Amino acid sequence: MKIKMALNVTQIREDFPILKRQVNGKPLVYLDNAATSQKPKQVIDCIVDYYSRYNANIHRGVHTLSQEATDAYESARKKIQKHFNIEKSHEIIFTSGATQSINLVANGFSSFLNGSDEVMVSAMEHHSNIVPWQMLCERTGAILKVIPMKEDGTLDMKAFDEKLSEKTKLVFVNHISNALGTINPIEEIIDKAHNSGAAVLVDGAQACSHLKPDLQALDVDFYVTSAHKLCGPTGVGMLYGKEEWLEKLPPYQGGGEMIAEVTFEKTTYADLPHKFEAGTPNIVGGIAFGAAIDYLDNIGLDNIAEYEAELLEYATTELLKIDGLKIYGTGSDKTSVISFNLEGIHPYDVGTILDKLGIAVRTGHHCAQPIMDFYKIPGTVRASFAFYNTMEEIDLLVEGIKKAQVMLS
Repeated sequence: MKIKMALNVTQIREDFPILKRQVNGKPLVYLDNAATSQKPKQVIDCIVDYYSRYNANIHRGVHTLSQEATDAYESARKKIQKHFNIEKSHEIIFTSGATQSINLVANGFSSFLNGSDEVMVSAMEHHSNIVPWQMLCERTGAILKVIPMKEDGTLDMKAFDEKLSEKTKLVFVNHISNALGTINPIEEIIDKAHNSGAAVLVDGAQACSHLKPDLQALDVDFYVTSAHKLCGPTGVGMLYGKEEWLEKLPPYQGGGEMIAEVTFEKTTYADLPHKFEAGTPNIVGGIAFGAAIDYLDNIGLDNIAEYEAELLEYATTELLKIDGLKIYGTGSDKTSVISFNLEGIHPYDVGTILDKLGIAVRTGHHCAQPIMDFYKIPGTVRASFAFYNTMEEIDLLVEGIKKAQVMLS
């Protein structure tokens, strides 16, 4: 295929120190980006700079270091606001990641639901967007409905239409499947759910490293993501919520920062976003989240998407040349994730051989066990590509798979 390659990938790779290391005597080929992305030196330097120059607690001190830390932290919130086109900065809640963000919303909705209500998830969710809602239903008596998936790894939208009703209070769906790479039709889901009076939460943990959602245009009620999937640090993420919803939800945790006034008789809560940000936050994580946003915006998410589409096309073409290799998730609208198996060989064994060759992939059910149950398989080998990967690395993956096939057959 003809490679357009709008990005200077060689130059970009220089930003990622870890890509220079070797694993088992081989140059590292990192193809586990759906689990976590690697970090550019711009983000690493940001973390070192915070702890070296202005480490202090935020929002609480009049001294210079505290003011500098507070300014940097709140500046990161503003960067996130601009990146996702969020109307108000206080609609952004810093969390430990997508999982905590989802749990925060699920906990809050415990106050609103009862046994006559229904909530709906898709069949291709990560466990973090299934289990909190199961727990919510156990607490409230609400009924959990599931949007089924089709053989090609796309959602059955006809079934969604049939299951959606005035009883549906909440719909939860991932923007992109972490296990299959399928890009779900969230615009259609949001519109139809709203027409039925339901709120919508979109899990964007897998999406935000590949595309740039416009949250005002989507008109979504809640959107969550994790910084570590988009070149930021672990342990920090975002919950976006429409102001009207965040005002309705009760606080998730009690402690410092989330209060307005405390007496032993009564406590009143702080305004947004602090109402949901109890305790000392991951300050450097928030600041570095902002640095990661700067880095990606400098490259351009459109450029990233275009190049990753080329990687996906090339990898799909080359992998399908291998006899006995089956790809799961073949919908036309997907991102740079390929889940596959070799006939008669357990995915764990393939991953182990690839690791010996310095190639990092993920094996197993990818915290999406219902998907594997649907296909009646124990798991898959998942190769997930990022904008710093190369066509040559895909060639090494293909060679490695062929070697594993010979060794394990």
